[in-house]
Amino acid sequence: MRYDTPVIFRRVVAGAYDPDTGDYADDSYKDVRLYASVMDTSTRTMELVYGSIKQGSLTVHVQGHVDMPFDQMVIRGRNYRVDYTRRLRTKQSFVISEVQ
Repeated sequence: MRYDTPVIFRRVVAGAYDPDTGDYADDSYKDVRLYASVMDTSTRTMELVYGSIKQGSLTVHVQGHVDMPFDQMVIRGRNYRVDYTRRLRTKQSFVISEVQ
């Protein structure tokens, strides 16, 4: 297993309210970049997680554990959400699907 794909774990920080203008500031992002093993999700795993076959589903393995809170993952410029995660002794795996 090669951990050669850069994965960005993104936390969305909501913009603060400005009482002088009455507007909210733009949202900002806190990104943490890790390298992971990214592969297509097997048909059997998709049946267990989703109940059917879902296009655009990936399986991501990260060495160690991801203890920081995050809202989405960015892989190759595309946004993904976590559908299932599993913490093993020395790594953590995620089953993710693309967000439109």
